[in-house]
Amino acid sequence: MANTNTPNAERAAAKTGAGVFSPLNHTTFRGMWFSNTITNAGGLIQSVAAAWVMASISTADHVALVQTATFLPMALFALPAGAIADIYDRRKVQIVFFTLSLVAAAIMTAASWFNLLTPWVLLGLCFLVGTGGALAAPARGASVAEQVPSALIPQAVALNNISYNLARSVGPAVGGMLVAAFGATIAFAVNTLSFLPMLESLRRWEREKEISRLPPEGLLRSVNSGVRYVINMQPVRLAVSRAFVLCLLGAALPSLMPLIAKDLLNGTASTFGLLLGFFGVGAVAGIFVLQPMRDRFGNEKTLQICTLAVAGCLVVLGYSRTQWIDFAALLVAGLAWMMITTTISVMVQLFVPRWVMGRAIATSTAAITLGVAIGSWVWGLVARDYGVVVAFQIAATTLIFSMALGRFLPVADRDNSTELDEESLDDPEVKLGISGRSGPITIELQYRIPADKARDFYYIMREQQKARSRNGAYEWSLSRNIADPEQWIERFTCPTWHDYLRLRNRRTLEDSDLHRRAAQLQIGMEPIKVLRWLDRPAGSVRQSDDVPDRGDETLQIQN
Repeated sequence: MANTNTPNAERAAAKTGAGVFSPLNHTTFRGMWFSNTITNAGGLIQSVAAAWVMASISTADHVALVQTATFLPMALFALPAGAIADIYDRRKVQIVFFTLSLVAAAIMTAASWFNLLTPWVLLGLCFLVGTGGALAAPARGASVAEQVPSALIPQAVALNNISYNLARSVGPAVGGMLVAAFGATIAFAVNTLSFLPMLESLRRWEREKEISRLPPEGLLRSVNSGVRYVINMQPVRLAVSRAFVLCLLGAALPSLMPLIAKDLLNGTASTFGLLLGFFGVGAVAGIFVLQPMRDRFGNEKTLQICTLAVAGCLVVLGYSRTQWIDFAALLVAGLAWMMITTTISVMVQLFVPRWVMGRAIATSTAAITLGVAIGSWVWGLVARDYGVVVAFQIAATTLIFSMALGRFLPVADRDNSTELDEESLDDPEVKLGISGRSGPITIELQYRIPADKARDFYYIMREQQKARSRNGAYEWSLSRNIADPEQWIERFTCPTWHDYLRLRNRRTLEDSDLHRRAAQLQIGMEPIKVLRWLDRPAGSVRQSDDVPDRGDETLQIQN
């Protein structure tokens, strides 16, 4: 699902005098936005056709698995895709992976034309198309900052969310009509063609190369850094966990919607498309309701209200046999579902700095899509064995009980974004001949804290531990001198010298404030003493007198 930061968009517009549509004045963004809307619509047309074909050739559990096959790639590949977007040229990344989706969509079209679609072939091709989109998505999101001025980034993100929901309002209805009038093959062909405008826009984008002062992290290290940040940032960790649970329980609605049209309403593919269309219209309307709700009730209460609304809509859909009642229920459900996912996505964006934004968003997306993928499978099994009505009743009941999670997995409130501290630090003193790959590096900070301030210092250090850990530190520890109680030592380790330099560059304003608060407790005018140690110094020692000693050379390394 698309991510948005609508509150930031409104504030930025107020400050700059720019409207939410201002990013469309920039040629590259405008071309990408329209192309993205077409691609999103094509994907939704494919989803309608695939779900309807599956409903015709298989059972309820396989129908629900269409949603699983569509969302599972995002759950599996979101984190690696986020790292790839940070490491490689984002334009080329998108070209490669959108081409993969185009090829898979073309194969699906051919298989449908020659009547080769079986349940598992259809699911496999849906998975392959989804894989290309999942691997391209983080690069697409991260590219926004390169296509508009920084002051317009919030508006651009909001427009991307509008793009997805506009496509969701129109695409399913068009897909249903295409399937009803011409068959699924034509719908699959339209989806194949929908990737061409995106590829053409990417071809025309003259992207400026990014110049980094430090070499990029490797793929696995980059993924690890993103996961560590989320784990050690409690508000983000709680929000991601809550997203998974809510999407797991709420997945009954999108995954079983084809069976509402087919079994409960005795409709056609066009009926299914209209159901999805009303759900999408509700989601678009949610853009205008979300911020007033958050301002009045806060994030947690907004989530609980929306959860209750989705549960109520599931009950109505289970008992209704009238199209217009279902359309009204889906308008409300679409609005509530969009507000649930967007509230969580916004909070993730507000609590993380720029260097890890893509990977944090990918983690949130993975939680949402994994919840939908697993939930779709589970609710499909329930519907197969007990019927759609029972599945909706159970899902509604579990959603109501899930409101109690507000006590254990609350979603925090925050109005301002997390900013990096741009203040330049003094270069570390280095007289030993090491490279960026040398390590591990242990950092030791020596403090002198008065005894009556020990408790205050200790609590600051507990927060400091979390900050160090999410920025890349390992084996953090805090020690106090038994013979000299005023002396404290903080230690942590970084795998390499480059990792330590990255940690220094990842300081947020809140991290720097912690350090200043600790420094204010320091006794006297003497500053906090910082020592840096190479843990495995064998390579820095001469093996014999014949080997030149380069230990006194200045280390030429950018920091």
